[in-house]
Amino acid sequence: MTADRFRSSGSLSESDGMNSVRILALAGSTRRESFNQKLLQVGVAAAREAGADVTVVNLRDDPLPLFDQDDEAERGMPPAAERLKQLFLAHHGLLIASPEYNSSISGVLKNAIDWVSRSAPGEPMKAAFLDKTAAIMAASPGGLGGLRGLVHLRDILGNIGVLVLPNEVAVPEAHKVFDANGSLTDERKRESVASLSRTLVDTIRRLNAS
Repeated sequence: MTADRFRSSGSLSESDGMNSVRILALAGSTRRESFNQKLLQVGVAAAREAGADVTVVNLRDDPLPLFDQDDEAERGMPPAAERLKQLFLAHHGLLIASPEYNSSISGVLKNAIDWVSRSAPGEPMKAAFLDKTAAIMAASPGGLGGLRGLVHLRDILGNIGVLVLPNEVAVPEAHKVFDANGSLTDERKRESVASLSRTLVDTIRRLNAS
């Protein structure tokens, strides 16, 4: 699993929570020129400017097999899934850019969530998602900017124990608002993404201080 700035694995300790805000950032698309990968980088930059330690994961770098409970029972969790789960366990929050596929989330993102939700013996159910805070956003060539997919993503995350921020960002006509360098040229949308990232960092910081 290629992860930018990842320093350690395993679950968070109490001292981790007090001293830093650790965010895992990922997009639900593996396409090389993905609008959501570009959108994610805008959010990552803002989260880092707000003082968070951000790990960026590209699901293309360490492909997961399709979730199969029979395979899991016979062979255990695949190494790629275990690596991704450990990354989730080691962070306080999630920053997710999710493409809309047929009015829902992508198969690659749902498959990742399904694998990471699996619990090892002695772990609480869905341990990698408990007490996590998430910010979600989407970019799409369509006029709604991926909003329909975000509805499903919010429901999924909320049902597995994640606190999802009420605000979200959808970027319509994404093919028109990213330049050749992947920068978001729409100033209002860029500030909306930055504000969402800052809110995520601030919310995690306040929750950890309570």
